[in-house]
Amino acid sequence: QVQLVESGGGLVQPGGSLRLSCAASGSMFSTYAMAWYRQAPGNQRELVAAITAGGTTNYADSVKGRFTISRDNAKNTVYLQMNSLKPEDTSVYYCHAARIYSGRSYDYWGQGTQVTVSS
Repeated sequence: QVQLVESGGGLVQPGGSLRLSCAASGSMFSTYAMAWYRQAPGNQRELVAAITAGGTTNYADSVKGRFTISRDNAKNTVYLQMNSLKPEDTSVYYCHAARIYSGRSYDYWGQGTQVTVSS
């Protein structure tokens, strides 16, 4: 069982920056693929950025060049550095962990953290 706790959300002006953190409890964090999703009211949840256990990253086109995902396995934490924020980045951001082990898939979600980009 893995528990995920996000932090770092808040209100920021357009063009500003925030860094989200997701702290994971439980063991084997380094074996999980980690990701950040977001969901705005009335919209479907969408993938923002992901990082594999090996460190390979991928990003939604809408955030490429502005957001950076990283992980610190020693701290059981994944980060999302968000720069040049736009009003359309306003959403609840969720942390996600997933892995396949012995033929079974395991995935977990955090509770979400609100990011609001507004002047």
